[in-house]
Amino acid sequence: MSEQFIPSPITRWLLAARPKTLPLTLSPVIAGLALAVATTGTLAFWTALATLLAAVAIQIGTNLHNDAADFERGTDTIERVGPPRATAQGWLTARQVKQAAHLMFALAFGLGLALLLRGGWPILLVGLASLAAGYAYTSGPRPIAYGPFGEVYALLFFGVAAVGGTYYLQTLALDGSTLVAGGALGCLAAAVLLINNYRDLDTDTAAGRRTLCRVIGRERAQVLYALLLLLPIPLLILLDPLPISWPLLAALPLAAWLIWRLRRGALGMALNKQLAQTAQYQALLVGLLIVCLLFPVAHTA
Repeated sequence: MSEQFIPSPITRWLLAARPKTLPLTLSPVIAGLALAVATTGTLAFWTALATLLAAVAIQIGTNLHNDAADFERGTDTIERVGPPRATAQGWLTARQVKQAAHLMFALAFGLGLALLLRGGWPILLVGLASLAAGYAYTSGPRPIAYGPFGEVYALLFFGVAAVGGTYYLQTLALDGSTLVAGGALGCLAAAVLLINNYRDLDTDTAAGRRTLCRVIGRERAQVLYALLLLLPIPLLILLDPLPISWPLLAALPLAAWLIWRLRRGALGMALNKQLAQTAQYQALLVGLLIVCLLFPVAHTA
């Protein structure tokens, strides 16, 4: 029998922090910054940097806490087909991982206090809600991740709150178009979580998790996934600030391919790739949105 692979200390913490999830956090913040620049023509650099760092800190804190909490609840087992979890593998203790999560939440709180000086009480409310949601995702008597509202959580906090909060910090104003853009990108964050739960449906069911995927079943989840991938394109095309919108259509082939592959019956380890490519699809749409917003700048420079 071969010896079990034991990663280096740095690799253990990287696996626990799940850096591959960070594009889900960075994409809506970058979109909010692009919308603000398109509206005002300026960028408050230090505010933008603090916003990005606070969002990353909340995401990593949530990931770390999820790593430890899922192990303690017995959700992460040897039958799990997703990437290995540091606590479940015994590479780190649950106490160590939770302490690291609390440090990241504290960092986010500190950055939030700095942002509060610029954004006032609206940012205080968004920041406190984000921290509370990050903790409640896998903690408390009724964790968000263990019920059917995880996708709603992703849409609101990785979409509407991230885009809207970022835009507000830059402009000290908010409009309907910004919230629509946030909802569009939130749909893609929800699609990523849906695929995650689709992949883990069997082990989640055994652990008692009643995710949305378990409630509606695989066939309806495939339909919902298609809607979550396609709906953002018309929503973004209708945004008022867009001088052009046709580049957004370049994302359609990737969306169609992802939908087709899931309908063909992708399961198990194949869904790890599907999950990563769904996150890449979100990043692609954000890139195309930036092209649409800043197109006149590119041609007048």
